[in-house]
Amino acid sequence: MDLFLNIFIGGLLIGGIYSLVSMGLSLQYGVGKVYNIAHGEFLMFGAFITYWLQSMGVNPLVAVVINAPLMFIVGFILYRTVFTGIRVRSPNPGVFESNGMLAAFGLYFIVQNIAVLIWGSTPYSYQYLNTSVALGPSDFHLNRIIAAVFAIAIGVIFYIFLASTRSGKAIRAAAQDTATAGLMGVDINFVLAMCFGFGAAMAGIAGTLISVCYPIQTTMGLGYTVIATVVITLGGLGSIPGSFIGGFIIGIITTGVAYWEPGLAVAAYYIIFIILLLVRPKGIMGR
Repeated sequence: MDLFLNIFIGGLLIGGIYSLVSMGLSLQYGVGKVYNIAHGEFLMFGAFITYWLQSMGVNPLVAVVINAPLMFIVGFILYRTVFTGIRVRSPNPGVFESNGMLAAFGLYFIVQNIAVLIWGSTPYSYQYLNTSVALGPSDFHLNRIIAAVFAIAIGVIFYIFLASTRSGKAIRAAAQDTATAGLMGVDINFVLAMCFGFGAAMAGIAGTLISVCYPIQTTMGLGYTVIATVVITLGGLGSIPGSFIGGFIIGIITTGVAYWEPGLAVAAYYIIFIILLLVRPKGIMGR
C-alpha cells in the first residue's frame, strides 16, 4: 500500500506538468491542425527564460507573468505568418496538415540550434524550495508540489475560459468544425492563431515549472513533445479535459514503470501510444 501511494502521489506531481504541456499541443494540433513537433522547444525556451530571470533575482513563479505572454506572442505571430500562409495555399486540409508538420520540423531544428548557440548543451539548474514535505508515507520536494498545484490551477482556469467566454466558445466551435464555425461568423484565422499562441504559452509555463524541479538543457524539448503526443492520443484529439486527465494517467503509469525499471520509462510512452492506436484511437474523451 505504501508503494502504491508513493507511485500515485509521485505520478500526480509530474502528471500536472504533463497535463499543461499536452493541453497546449491539443490546442495546436486538435484545433489548429498543426502537429507542432517544435512544441517542446517553446517549453525549453520557457525554462531557459525562467533560469535567466531567476539569476537576476526574479522569483521563478513570478517569471510566468513575463514568460507566458512572450510565448503567446511568438506563437501567435508564427501561426499568422507561417502556418496561415500554408493553410491558405493548401488545396485541402490533408495537404495543410502534411505541409504544416514539415514546416514544424524545420522550426524545431532552427529553434534548437539557436538555443544550442546561446546556452550550449550543458545542463543548467538552480535551487528553489528544495525542502522535503511529508505526503502519505513518503517525503516529496516542496518545489514539485508547488509546480503540480500551479499546473492544476492553470488548467482549471483555462477550462473555465473555454467554457464561459465568447473567445472560448469560438475555440470550441473551431475544434468541432472549422468550416462551419467560419460560416457562423468566427474569424478562423484569428482563432487558430490564438490557439497556437495559447499552446505556446502553456508550453512556456510548463517550462518554468520544469526548471523549478529538474535540471534543464537545450535538447529537452522533443521528449516532452512525445509525451504530449501520447497524452492527447489518450485523452482524445482536441479534447482539453481529455488532455488534462490524460496527463495525470500517463504520469501515474510512467512513475510506476520507473519504480520498477527506470530504463523502461521512455519505452513505456511508445508502448502506450501503440496500444492506444490499436485499441482506442479516438481516446477516452474523443468523439
